[in-house]
Parts: sequence; structure tokens; C-alpha cells
Amino acid sequence: MPAPAARGVLRGGAALAAAAYAFAVTMAGTTLPTPLYPHYRAEFGFSQLMVTVIFATYAVGVIAALLLFGRLSDRIGRRATLLPGLAVSAASAVVFLLAGGLPALLVGRLLSGLSAGMFTGTATAAIVDLAAPGRAGRAALLATVANMGGLGCGPVIAGLVAQFGPAPLRWTFVVDLALLIPAALAVLLLPETVSPAARAANRAAGGRLVSRPRVPAAARVVFVRAALAGFAGFAVLGMFTAVSPAFLGQVLHQHDPLVTGLVVAAVFAASAAGQALARRTGPASGLWLGCGALLVGLAAVALALVFASLPLLVVGGVVTGAGQGLSFAAGLGALLAAAPPAARGETSSAFFVVAYVAISVPVVGIGVLAELTALRTAGLAFIVVVAALVVTVLALLRRGRTGGDAPAE
Repeated sequence: MPAPAARGVLRGGAALAAAAYAFAVTMAGTTLPTPLYPHYRAEFGFSQLMVTVIFATYAVGVIAALLLFGRLSDRIGRRATLLPGLAVSAASAVVFLLAGGLPALLVGRLLSGLSAGMFTGTATAAIVDLAAPGRAGRAALLATVANMGGLGCGPVIAGLVAQFGPAPLRWTFVVDLALLIPAALAVLLLPETVSPAARAANRAAGGRLVSRPRVPAAARVVFVRAALAGFAGFAVLGMFTAVSPAFLGQVLHQHDPLVTGLVVAAVFAASAAGQALARRTGPASGLWLGCGALLVGLAAVALALVFASLPLLVVGGVVTGAGQGLSFAAGLGALLAAAPPAARGETSSAFFVVAYVAISVPVVGIGVLAELTALRTAGLAFIVVVAALVVTVLALLRRGRTGGDAPAE
């Protein structure tokens, strides 16, 4: 564990809790709009297709931040990267708070994506740095819980405000700004875990600050499996985050924003559980189990759309969420094990770029198809395409087991 480079007020468990809180609050801000999309459509008069475009703008911000700032905290320090990330998150909340039309929503989502991209890797590294010797694994799990827990809490907070509070399109983001204040204080009180000498050495080493995703030859076979599974799982997350309010309202005739928030929160909670389970299964077994769960969950979601069943949608969301978390963590673990140590950073960057393309592009496809046909038809078509990707991964895994290539361990 790196020795703290600068004195901070917080130490031990308090420092870990503070870092996890800041991480969770920032990620919660990125999913706050989910239950509010029907309100925005009514307020500003745009289509379901535009809802998916607004959501996809978030992924553009995340990918840009991953490429531009992925190595920044090694050069300037964790706190010096986390504080601007919080500032960008606050700027996103202010834009949403004052939004008067579609352009503001697009800007707000772009800023939200930038904050998530700046925070995800840096906050995870900071939490692991702050852990006691021998506790890095538990710290990584804490970071996962903070990340996915924050993503799940965002829709619940917005749903509660929309259900019981006044002016949900405004007060939701007032609450967000209020939560960000102690998060900023928490980061200020953390010890800096990258020493001045390490920062200077990283700057002196030079190299590009902008990451260029690349997959080394030794990891390309594993990357194909992991990336396809990751694409399928993140596409499902994108569907639930961007389109579930429309599914619930138009197909299931359920217009309660709190219900929407709870459904999406359940998916993210299941994803966190799946990622925790991947620590016990190992990469290859985790991919098999995760892909199997994705197929079962997708079948349940399809039945929910056909029979307009909320319980089936919830079951399908939980099972697909668990499958996404399990296949994502197992695939990333297999990929990092296959990549040479010096290339792990750029390899994982390539994997995350694929994941965030998956969370955005397919949901825009749902929006386009919904405009041409119907939302139920678009959802079912999406499920068929994603299920085909999962089946492809299973076929590749089977080929690896029967000697066509090396197993994904």
C-alpha cells in the first residue's frame, strides 16, 4: 500500500467510508434522471427516441473522460482529480436544475458522464490505496458496492422526490447538490495516497496523458469473449436505465416514478452482487454462469413485455443484473490475467470503451425502432439481438474448452 503523501484528517475506516461516500454520491448523480424522463417528455415535448439520445450523451462523456483523464491521478494525485470530478458533477446538477429545454439536458448528461469517467478509476484506486495492508481485495469490493450502490440509489432518490416532493425536475437536483457538499468535504479531508515523488516520477516518465485503447496479441482471444459478454450486459443496463420508464408506462401502464426507481435500483444491486460472486467463481466459470443468467433474465424480460407483467420484469431485471455483474467482473478478470502486466491499463481501457458504447448505442436503436414500429416490438427485438450475442459468447467458451483455443482463465 502506498504511504500517504500528505496529511489528512481522516484515517483508517473513516477515510475509506468518506471516499466510498463521495464515490456513491457522484455515481448517484448520473442516474437521477431515469425516473424523470416521462416528466421531461411532458415538459419539453420530445420523443422517446430523443430520450435515448439524451441518455447516450452520458456515455460520450464517460468515454471522453476515460481517454483524457484515465492516467491523470497518477500524475497530479487522487484528491486533485477527485475534486474536479465533484465540481463537474455539481455543474451537471446545476444545468439540470435550471434546464429550460433539450439542449440543457444534453449538456447536463454530457457533464454527468465526464464526472463519472473522472471518478470511476480514480475513486477505486483511492479506496484501494487507503486500505490496510492485505485488505486490497475487500477495498476493491467496497469500491464496487459504492459504484453500483450509488448508481442504484440515484433512481430511488429521484423517484422519492417525484412521488412525494414538489417540482421534481428542480428539487431532485437540489437534493443532489446538498449531498455533494459533504462529499467535497470528505475528499478534502482524505490523505493523498500518491506521494510527491511518485507523482514527479510519473510526470518524468512522460508518455501520452490521453489513453489509446489497445489490446495486445496475447489477450485478443480472451478480449473477444469478454468484450462480447460485456457488451451484452452493459446493453441491458442501458435498456433498464434509459427505457424502463417508457416500458413501465406504455406497456405495463405503471406510471409511479418511485416504482421505476426501485426497479432500476434492483438491477444495479443485483449487478453488485454478481460482481462480488465473481470473486469466488473464477473467470471462466464466472463467464459461463453470468452468460447463463443473462439468457434466463432476458427471457423473463421478454415474457414481461409480452404479458405486461411487472413481477416478471422485476425478476428479469434482477437476474440479468446479476448476470451482467458476474460476466463483467469475470470477463475483466480473465482479460487482465491474459494481458501482459505493462499493457493491462490500455487493455482495460479498451474493455471499458466497449462497455460504454454498449450502454448507449443499442438504446438509441431501441428508440429508432420504437418510432418506426412500437415500443414493445423494439424491446423484443433488442432482447433477441442481445441474446444472440450471449449465445455467441457461450459458443466461444465451449470452443475454448474443447481445445479450439486457450481457456479464459
